[in-house]
Amino acid sequence: MTERTHPTGAPWRNFYGRRHGKTLRDSQKDALENDLGPLVLDGAGWDENPKRTPLDPGAIFGGRKIWLEIGFGGGEHLVHLAGQHPEIGLIGCEPFINGVAMLLTKLRDASLENVRIHPDDVRHLFDVLPDGSVDRAYLLYPDPWPKARHHRRRFVTPDHLQPLSRVLAAGAELRVATDIKDYVRQTMEEVPQQGFKLVTDPATGFRDPWPGWCETRYERKALREGRRPHYLIFRKT
Repeated sequence: MTERTHPTGAPWRNFYGRRHGKTLRDSQKDALENDLGPLVLDGAGWDENPKRTPLDPGAIFGGRKIWLEIGFGGGEHLVHLAGQHPEIGLIGCEPFINGVAMLLTKLRDASLENVRIHPDDVRHLFDVLPDGSVDRAYLLYPDPWPKARHHRRRFVTPDHLQPLSRVLAAGAELRVATDIKDYVRQTMEEVPQQGFKLVTDPATGFRDPWPGWCETRYERKALREGRRPHYLIFRKT
């Protein structure tokens, strides 16, 4: 049977998250129109790279090490990382255009030059990242898909974790934050199967954020609603 593809030639990958939300403010529309283009990670999308020629992220960032944030939400954590670590190249992936707009408005005031954006499904980015090219990955408050029949849509499944493991360097860290206990369960079951070892001591109950943690809008929402955050670090073995 022939594999289904999009008109661009991209493989048919079901995407269940949101692409658009509330109407954007004028400042956000302006940021998308004028600021996004120079920050988009060239060659990650299918339209401009249908042959899926591998990227050279080291060259894009002038030889810096590369960190990846998968689903950066409103962008506050990504901006914090970029400001705290100018020696690192940061790639942020977020298909929700409202989140991309929020990040861009934050970057306008931050004067940062070590951030690039992939405003689409991170699996398309994995297609063109070389093996072992990423030194750290963050997965912060991912969509919980709470219903049992939807757990296969979570990021912590082989469809996402296998390509992530491939692009992470040996010894690279995967840092996960979530306020959903069952997401912790599935993370603990699935991530080690893809070549990762848990670094965080389970005896802590995963209560303690790692050093340099920046609270996000989703964490504040979880705390307001009475859900406790969990913080896990895995290392690729």
